Amino acid sequence: MSIVLQSLSSSQNLQDLQISQISQRDSFWNEMYEIAKKDRDVIVLAADMGAPALDKFRRDFGGQFFNTGIAEQNTITTAAGLALAGKKVYAYAIAPFITLRCFEQIKCLLAMMNIPVKLVGVGPGFSYEDSGPTHHTVEDISIMRILPNMKIFNSTDSKTAKGFARLSYECVNPCYIRLDRQLLPDIYGDQDDFKEGMKTLIEGKDSYIVTTGNMVHSALRIVKDLNNSNMKNINVGVIDIYKLPIDQNLFLSKVINSQSIITLEEHTLAGGLGSNILEIFSDNSVKIPVKRYGLNFNDKYCYKYGGRENMNKQYGLDIETLQRSIQSYIFSIV
Repeated sequence: MSIVLQSLSSSQNLQDLQISQISQRDSFWNEMYEIAKKDRDVIVLAADMGAPALDKFRRDFGGQFFNTGIAEQNTITTAAGLALAGKKVYAYAIAPFITLRCFEQIKCLLAMMNIPVKLVGVGPGFSYEDSGPTHHTVEDISIMRILPNMKIFNSTDSKTAKGFARLSYECVNPCYIRLDRQLLPDIYGDQDDFKEGMKTLIEGKDSYIVTTGNMVHSALRIVKDLNNSNMKNINVGVIDIYKLPIDQNLFLSKVINSQSIITLEEHTLAGGLGSNILEIFSDNSVKIPVKRYGLNFNDKYCYKYGGRENMNKQYGLDIETLQRSIQSYIFSIV
């Protein structure tokens, strides 16, 4: 198979990627520190959540940082009030608690009135692998993307997290920023601005794996392995979707000539990235087959423990299972 490894940051290729030395959370808050240094209207509300990068924020900008305690619903209400008073507010907590626990407040106080509070959630997917289903964040994209005015930024690496600080600061809508806990390789570079909301990481002629968040890294490994397989006449690419709602025209321009689309996400299949793409195809009368890979709980939450990799394996999202399944699917289509 001939796969074109388009430069992942303009100079790197897949083999050069190294684990980042800074977490997505700290990369995001370090950049916000620089923004807040120049704009004293930036306010951070933390629902009893800390971070090394926030320590200096709290120390240097005491009047711009407030710990609201484990009270996320009140945090959103306070954030909305401050935003109406002209402040640029960021509300920070563990991902399921900054979204699902206070969904009504987000709907009524932010989305309904288009108040540009920025919600920052750490730990999407199975990031909190040892804390059980109360801390797993696998429904948030489905729930948040249905809200009018809401923009979702899903970090791929520490570079996207840094870029999202600036993009969210400039955004005039409410936003939700998802930051993974896991240290992952940096795919992007400092020159990437992330304004398009997606990036073709590997060009594909026949099929694309369309993915988001931490699963982008799995997709790149899978395509690399496919490149070394016997699929000599099949060309598969990778597209990273890091902003929702998806720019439909841009996305369709990238995939319209594909024979099939494969979606990959550490999120429920119901309402997630794959569902969003099916909606786009249906609404635009695009007849490209779509195969979705994600979490299918069959009405039962995940109570398994033993690490994120093992939890993903239970749902067929480990590299080996995906490799076999995706290869079989592509052979059945092309």
